[in-house]
Amino acid sequence: MVNLTVNGKNISVKEGTTILEAAQQNGILIPTLCFLKDINEIGACRICVVEIEGMERLAAACNNTVEEGMVVYTNSPKVMASRKSTLELILSEHEYSCATCSRCGNCQLQSLAEEFGLSTDIYKKKIRKIKWNRDFPLIRDNEKCIKCMRCIQICEKVQALGVWDVCGTGARTTVDVKGGVDIDKADCSVCGQCITHCPVGALHERDDKNTLYEALADKTKVKIVQVAPAVRAAWGEELGLSPDKATIGRMGEALRQLGFDYVFDTDFSADLTIMEEGSEFLKRFSDKENYTFPMFTSCCPGWVRFMRTQYPDMVSQLSTAKSPQQMFGAVVKSYFAEKIGKDPKDIISVSIMPCVAKKAEAAYGNMGSEERGRDVDIVLTTRELIKMIKAANINVSSLEEKPLDDPLSDGTGAAVIFGTTGGVMEAALRSAYFLVTGSNPDPDAFKAVRGYHKGWNEAEFDLAGAKVRCAVASGLGNTRQLIEAIRSGEVSYDFVEIMACPGGCAGGGGQPIHPYESYDSRGEILRKLDTDSKLRFSHENPSVQKLYSEYLIAPLGEKSHHLLHTDHEGWAIK
Repeated sequence: MVNLTVNGKNISVKEGTTILEAAQQNGILIPTLCFLKDINEIGACRICVVEIEGMERLAAACNNTVEEGMVVYTNSPKVMASRKSTLELILSEHEYSCATCSRCGNCQLQSLAEEFGLSTDIYKKKIRKIKWNRDFPLIRDNEKCIKCMRCIQICEKVQALGVWDVCGTGARTTVDVKGGVDIDKADCSVCGQCITHCPVGALHERDDKNTLYEALADKTKVKIVQVAPAVRAAWGEELGLSPDKATIGRMGEALRQLGFDYVFDTDFSADLTIMEEGSEFLKRFSDKENYTFPMFTSCCPGWVRFMRTQYPDMVSQLSTAKSPQQMFGAVVKSYFAEKIGKDPKDIISVSIMPCVAKKAEAAYGNMGSEERGRDVDIVLTTRELIKMIKAANINVSSLEEKPLDDPLSDGTGAAVIFGTTGGVMEAALRSAYFLVTGSNPDPDAFKAVRGYHKGWNEAEFDLAGAKVRCAVASGLGNTRQLIEAIRSGEVSYDFVEIMACPGGCAGGGGQPIHPYESYDSRGEILRKLDTDSKLRFSHENPSVQKLYSEYLIAPLGEKSHHLLHTDHEGWAIK
């Protein structure tokens, strides 16, 4: 242990602890901008500087460790003057049109500027703009970049893609796509983790709210919306709702007030995905000589993009099943359109997703047909939904909790856990067991695949006498390690679930942003919803059963193949 004094308080911490961590452990707050623990500890922003007795220069608290007898001041006049001057210099190269910024009210730089009372420009502004494809789902505004390097580090160290890099020298140093290529030519998975780790509004999703407003105003169209499982675990966070109040029923009422004609639950198509993907796995597993293993899940578009760009020779190992978002859109514009007597082209299909990559997925050329149009017309992130609710002045706490519309809103606990890592695998195994044996297993029999791990999680299960080897990974860095181990022959699996975002969709790139906070609680909410569900098996979803009996006939049938499956190589990466 090392003994030191911070702001006159005697403290004791483990050797090797940084000054920042030592202060935090003892309730002393030191502001930061660039710091991300174990990812970005480079002291670039100079906001966390502290004064150390006996040293002339201020030191960055994030990457300097404590020493015996050290005396530290975190808010001395010298420290405060330095932080204020640093903020003024950052703002001189930052376009702070806060009222129109996507991060207004949730921006670390904005908060610090307000705390230091920076209301006037001390230095002449020098703003450098870089041209950007505004149609791409992920937008970068260079004029707001503060060069903290977080995006570079999260993409390199956690997602193992290295899309971003430092370019230029001296005063012209900035961040851009590595190699100076356009973003739609880069290997970006559009996972959005760079967005959720950016401390300002330099990175954000393409704003599709105005497109939706125009659609909602069109009286000739039927407006239908689906809500993804992970959205319910996060939508109430910025609206003052506790998890027990932020129900799907209240969210449905908010969406109706926004102008939607029908509100449905993507849980329905998550269960449908299990029926198709689980059946596909059993078909391949029973005919191993004609397939290459493992079979990979395909419900995460960020992961599918990663596979397309990094391991194109393995794309055939992806399940051909569309994601729940796309399956839902296809069912809405076929089965449901017939139910309500509408031409599919008179339906606006909207989805609320925890994901930025879903915006890209909806636009792929093979995600629809000539007679239906696109399966999904407009995709909004959870953050965009929250802004629309706020703009409409909807008092969500006073909303009645009402059921969503029939017949596409039944969902099971198996569907809910799609939003957390391991959930797709667990749901698939529950139904695969039933499809093989004709009886349900204990719904928690496959819990060994749960949870976010460094590297990957693996388990082996007995399926009517056959051993099924499974692996689960979330985060593309973990995914790369897993695939390399598979390719080298180090490990061997039959079925693998991949989620692009660490922890799964609960921590997706379209979810509300809370700097330095863990998103584990969202996954716990989804797990509890599963445990509390009356139905915990996808094959028991009555609406899915009805869809097959009335329309699809059977999983992997001709109509199912046409509507619910796709060619993952049949679209261009943009």
